[in-house]
Amino acid sequence: MKYVIINGSPRKKNTWAVVKQVMKNLEGEFEEIHLMKEKIPMCNGCFRCIMEGEDKCPHFEKISPIVEKIRQSDAIILASPVYAMNVSAILKNFFDHTAYLYHRPEFFDKKAMVCVTTAGAGQKKVANYIDETLRHWGVNKVFKIAIACGGKDSLETDKVDSLVSKFAKDAESHKLSNPKFMDIVFFNVWKAMALSDDPLEADKEYWFKTGLVNHDFSPAVKLSIVKKAFSKALSFILRRVIR
Repeated sequence: MKYVIINGSPRKKNTWAVVKQVMKNLEGEFEEIHLMKEKIPMCNGCFRCIMEGEDKCPHFEKISPIVEKIRQSDAIILASPVYAMNVSAILKNFFDHTAYLYHRPEFFDKKAMVCVTTAGAGQKKVANYIDETLRHWGVNKVFKIAIACGGKDSLETDKVDSLVSKFAKDAESHKLSNPKFMDIVFFNVWKAMALSDDPLEADKEYWFKTGLVNHDFSPAVKLSIVKKAFSKALSFILRRVIR
């Protein structure tokens, strides 16, 4: 197994301690990406990654190697402390640079573990936000560790170990779970936009090149009968609404 670790903490304190505990319970190779060291310029909101393609991003040379390491991995470990009730600035900046993945999801065969720590509150909210972002990327299943460390001398290792055990078993099985209904909704929205009369060229090229326009969801993921029917019905409706 090959795991890519995206560390969104500028320090190696509580959040990194959780990541290290996660690593202790996993067998495989680890590729560590510490966003603080990457020195990614701030996203300037030019929309070129969405409108023209991710290779048109002015910071493409910084972002592309990280995304490529995600592609080459079997699973993702993504970590952040809670800063002002959200992810750290360096992680949010990275997410902003990958906004195109909302339009062009691709990591349908990946599982992910999210690690969030806080001195006070907000850990569940932040973990859920990261979960939502990863699912927009296409990530198949997300496991979440959210810990409040304030005033504690040690981590809740039993809780961490238990969750990592489930994550490891699921990731190593390479079995893909049925997506959530909202994941199917977003998949069909972007597909319908790519098939519209006036699509974004980058989106159209991706959806047709990958063949995703011809599927109810990623062909790597086997939908249940109910969700397949839901996707087909939704696609039929959206093709008539989004022209």
